[in-house]
Amino acid sequence: MLDADDSTFATERIRKGPMMDDEYLMVRSLKLYADGALGSRGAAMIEPYDDDPGNTGLMQHPREVLLGWTVLALENGYQVCTHAIGDKGNRVMLDVYEEALSRVSVTDARLRIEHAQIIHLDDIPRFHRLGVIPAMQPTHATSDMYWAEDRVGAERIRGAYAWRSLIDAGCLIACGSDFPVEAVGPLLGIYAAVTRQDPKGWPKGGWYPEEKMTIEEAVSGFTRHAAYARFAENINGTLEVGKLADLTVLDKDLMAIAPEEILTTNVVMTVIGGQVVYSATTNESDIHAR
Repeated sequence: MLDADDSTFATERIRKGPMMDDEYLMVRSLKLYADGALGSRGAAMIEPYDDDPGNTGLMQHPREVLLGWTVLALENGYQVCTHAIGDKGNRVMLDVYEEALSRVSVTDARLRIEHAQIIHLDDIPRFHRLGVIPAMQPTHATSDMYWAEDRVGAERIRGAYAWRSLIDAGCLIACGSDFPVEAVGPLLGIYAAVTRQDPKGWPKGGWYPEEKMTIEEAVSGFTRHAAYARFAENINGTLEVGKLADLTVLDKDLMAIAPEEILTTNVVMTVIGGQVVYSATTNESDIHAR
């Protein structure tokens, strides 16, 4: 993603159109920042924080600036991916995306909101209606669950890390890690998505368990949905003839094991473009010699 904070470079690059050199490097997205983070109480909230009355967080840019960038990107074939964590940050970006789509005729925009952590319940259906992809990181929920409700209270927490609510509204969730903020391993994210528990199994039954994903949804989030969310579904995300042979071999079947076994699953082999780049039974020098 191009970083809009480097405005001169981003503007110049956007006006040249997407850069699609090969399957390893595609530049066709613009990264915007709507608000701050929940932990620092910088995420923009419609109402003040429960544990910090008078503080509603902060917007990083005025609405018109966010709109201008979005329109420019859409006019030049770029996708927009915006960091938004608080319910105000998410609402402003849904408003911005809706207006931008009314100004620029785009058949397949795949606009994204990165994180989408706290969403007002009224705004959850808007994601599907506008075709906005929530790009979410399941481990955020299991990292934040110890204090998140203190920040936003019992009512707003119902729209927090609301994977099931978004899926039931018709959304496709693209999953990731947010590395280096969180650990990079996708198995950690898959475990968090299906259990809403920490690695020790707390809390029993999961934190707000009604928002869990199924194992099929979680694996899809890290594979086919992640590929779709970056316009790469024709080359990877699933194992099909004609696509890149990008795959990971595990020593357990995630679809058949108990959720707690996900964390003890090991990678046997990693293949990228048909080339073995990691093997648990072969040393690194042998792999590179191939």
